[in-house]
Amino acid sequence: MPESPRGGVGTVCLGRPAQQQSMSQLDLEELAEIELQRDEEEAAALSIVRKPSAAPAAAQDSALSMNHPFYDVARHGILQVAGEDRFGRRVITFSCCRMPPSHELNHRRLLEYLKYTLDQYVESDYTVVYFHYGLNSRNKPSLGWLQSAYKEFDRRYKKNLKALYVVHPTNFIKVLWTIFKPLISHKFGKKVIYLNGLSELREHLKYDQLIVPPEVLRYDEKLRNLHEGRSPSPAKMPPPRPPLPTQQFGVSLQYLKDKNQGELIPPVLRFTVTYLREKGLRTEGLFRRSASVHTIREIQRLYNQGKPVNFDDYGDIHVPAVILKTFLRELPQPLLTFRAYEQILGITSVESSLRVTRCRQILQSLPEHNRAVLSYLMGFLHEVSRECIFNRMNSSNLACVFGLNLIWPSQGASSLSALVPLNLFTELLIEYHEKVFSTPEAPEAHGELSAGTQCR
Repeated sequence: MPESPRGGVGTVCLGRPAQQQSMSQLDLEELAEIELQRDEEEAAALSIVRKPSAAPAAAQDSALSMNHPFYDVARHGILQVAGEDRFGRRVITFSCCRMPPSHELNHRRLLEYLKYTLDQYVESDYTVVYFHYGLNSRNKPSLGWLQSAYKEFDRRYKKNLKALYVVHPTNFIKVLWTIFKPLISHKFGKKVIYLNGLSELREHLKYDQLIVPPEVLRYDEKLRNLHEGRSPSPAKMPPPRPPLPTQQFGVSLQYLKDKNQGELIPPVLRFTVTYLREKGLRTEGLFRRSASVHTIREIQRLYNQGKPVNFDDYGDIHVPAVILKTFLRELPQPLLTFRAYEQILGITSVESSLRVTRCRQILQSLPEHNRAVLSYLMGFLHEVSRECIFNRMNSSNLACVFGLNLIWPSQGASSLSALVPLNLFTELLIEYHEKVFSTPEAPEAHGELSAGTQCR
């Protein structure tokens, strides 16, 4: 499966003893949820909010009658029959951005409507275009629904499907592929074609006949501008402005230290941790939930301008949790540094009883400032894990969320094979915080690894 526009895959949740880690179905389902959140956060970086249009496409379709047997679903404009491809095959489009929140759409009815539509064309060759942009945590069908849907489409539907174009795939799609791979035949898999942009779709279809939602067009334009902007003309691109003296996001730890009278712990990190420690330790799903993109950008702006932020004003404990993750993700260099990346990947090859020692050795090579900030953060996450009977966030679950917010490679993105060691390392830092950050002389116990076992 080709790389998505974003590059790699995120983190893997491992809710079992560290020495027995592997990617199970449950791990991948949790990973899919997190990747979807990352999609939304990265869309926000492009000033795009992933949500269904307020005005459904079908509202402008005079041919749609309220007597339509699936009017309740069809009115959203999720499915469209859109001309033919270059081989004269009928084209059907599925647009995720047209899907309303799950509580407003009966997904069983959606499946029936999809079959109802396909039934009119499956006796001949046909093509499906899937516009992935717009799928989010609010409108996503369950993975169980997706699995049952795939099984319900028998050979009659699959035989004459000649191509399934997936436009704007993300890491969520890559995880889905991993989950569904045991169910999907090799022959069907060859029909799936991943396209990073609408320009690639033009090479396969009669593009002018397609009904492309305006949201997808805007998203595609944003991506093209982003890619073209990597080597801009000096005449068109003004020189980068220096960060504000009060800047908190997107600047180095050294910059933050210099601008805050030598304080090692960045203000935004200390403030969010203090607030979460006081009011969020027993919040179920802490760090797992998303928050309003607009709110997060507003708080970043306030922090960067040196203005006070009162999280009580927002009435959502997940807001400071997202701010904390955003701060880590926007550091110019990961907290664990690029240099430590390859060392961390080797943690799975170390004998279980020696892994804490190896973690401590790796941390000794970190700059003193990074080590101090890391110890502060891991100490707090250890506190969160101790309340897992309430918040359902043990060290394994926290590692799933924080893994790639702490470390990523200097070039490209982490491969699928890197996910287990990166999260295992993070889990060890959280679960064995006192041992990992203690002095080298501190004694260790054999058989020390039982990370992630205290809560299920």
